[in-house]
Amino acid sequence: MCLAVPAQLVEQDGSCGVVDLHGNRVPVNTLMTPEAVVGDWVLIHAGFTIERLDSRQATETWSLINDLRRAGAPATSKGDAAPDAAGGDYE
Repeated sequence: MCLAVPAQLVEQDGSCGVVDLHGNRVPVNTLMTPEAVVGDWVLIHAGFTIERLDSRQATETWSLINDLRRAGAPATSKGDAAPDAAGGDYE
């Protein structure tokens, strides 16, 4: 299963950017969201920012993801396992 997840854009140089994903700095391509600027929330998928979000949308999306995790939604592949080994929520 592939998911698009919210992250905050913390660096940008042309179509290259870096997002903060729960303390992890992840390089992304921002070509599909030219309107996004540092500080914006973006939806990321497969290394690309695909949509600009407001903070409410980002919070709601993480809340839904956390609900699925708490409900025991199984990972479909090794790469889908949640990075938080302690089982805590993402915020």
